[in-house]
Amino acid sequence: MESISVFDIFKIGVGPSSSHTMGPWRAAQRFLRACREHGKLIQLASIRVELFGSLAKTGKGHGTDIAVMLGLLNENPETIDPSAIPAAVDAVTESKSILLDQEKRIPFDPSTDIVFNRAVALPFHPNALRFTARLDADALIEETYYSVGGGFVVQELAPGSQAACVPLPMPIENAGDLLRHCRENRLTIPEVVFRNEQVWRNDEEIHDGLRRIWRTMKGCVFRGCNTGGTLPGGLNVVRRAEGMSRKLLGDCPFTDVDAWMEAIRSGGAAFEEVSRWVSCFALAVNEENAAFGRVVTAPTNGAAGVIPAVMMFFACFHGSEEDCFEPFLLTAGEIGSIFKKGATLSAAMGGCQAEIGVSSAMAAAGLTQCLGGSVEQVLMAAEIAMEHHLGLTCDPVGGLVQIPCIERNTMGAHKAITAAYLALESDPANAKVSLDTVVKSMWNTALDMNTKYKETSEGGLALQIPVNLAEC
Repeated sequence: MESISVFDIFKIGVGPSSSHTMGPWRAAQRFLRACREHGKLIQLASIRVELFGSLAKTGKGHGTDIAVMLGLLNENPETIDPSAIPAAVDAVTESKSILLDQEKRIPFDPSTDIVFNRAVALPFHPNALRFTARLDADALIEETYYSVGGGFVVQELAPGSQAACVPLPMPIENAGDLLRHCRENRLTIPEVVFRNEQVWRNDEEIHDGLRRIWRTMKGCVFRGCNTGGTLPGGLNVVRRAEGMSRKLLGDCPFTDVDAWMEAIRSGGAAFEEVSRWVSCFALAVNEENAAFGRVVTAPTNGAAGVIPAVMMFFACFHGSEEDCFEPFLLTAGEIGSIFKKGATLSAAMGGCQAEIGVSSAMAAAGLTQCLGGSVEQVLMAAEIAMEHHLGLTCDPVGGLVQIPCIERNTMGAHKAITAAYLALESDPANAKVSLDTVVKSMWNTALDMNTKYKETSEGGLALQIPVNLAEC
């Protein structure tokens, strides 16, 4: 049974894509680490990176080539200043060389040494990339990695990480396991998850880590609501969150996120205003994501706006964020783990139901927990949210995480809130569909879905708006 931490589901990094940016970035770092562990890093003379399947077809729009270069430089996606990324990439492009792991400089021309092989998809997973390095003695090192969604990276037939194999006091493979542990131990979902987290971290580290995630989410929403202009990539999408925030609050400038949130709280809680704020919060995050900004993978980058929007909804209009962010994140993280184990978090495997659908289910569960729902109501909320995302395709225009991805986050947030209130007004004993049933249904739908609707930009909305993918 795979052991997945909440901190595996929520990763701090850089946009625009967890599978097409964060994953390849981490894969490049893993390749460097493998070379170093075998004493070969200093002997490297050249590196060629080949992208396959979905990584090749939409990699330009998702910045996969940029991510690979940053990974080979061994920049840390959690701490790098996003504003420094263009200069780092330009330095590699202009010099036609790269300083591997900030130590070994080799010739490297991104235009020829990063190959987008759109005609080939490897059977193990659509998001595949292969590193081929030549040593000074002309020997070769070759490694193939798969970015399987949510920033997770694996190698085919390779053993799992030590962290993923650690036994947990209350192992959870599905929602049935989670419900059983809660009932047998008379614990809430976040209490069960917290006890499992103690295997990896002490209490202080868990509290600090969750606070850092929430602080990063809040900061992302705030930046997005205070940054205008046009998104990069060639579609000329105008950022909207800043204008919405200004209309709702007026032109009063804010330099502090907490003061800004207090102004939102003071502005009233009429349905229309609250609805506009929820949309604004979600737009803000995914506009930041599309602009290579700092975001939290939740559980993916393309769906990163749903959970922060719903958490901001609670913090601004329902209660104290101090009382909410830990149980929300612990609950939502476990729901994300259940979907990863029983289905997928990869749009290249399951379409957008695997991203927006899962994030909406996670958010619905977290909100229901914070609103005082029972364990059964929390699971019911997650089921309702996903049930009404089943079959959602991934068809990004130009391979960019912009159209329809940004707006879909607003829809996912609103569906999560609706699902939470439906669950709170329901008796789960009367439910006809369980969370485990909907997870299985999602996976079966993913298997049946035509490949062109799985993050290839070869079907759906992506074909209705003429865009030159090579230019994006």
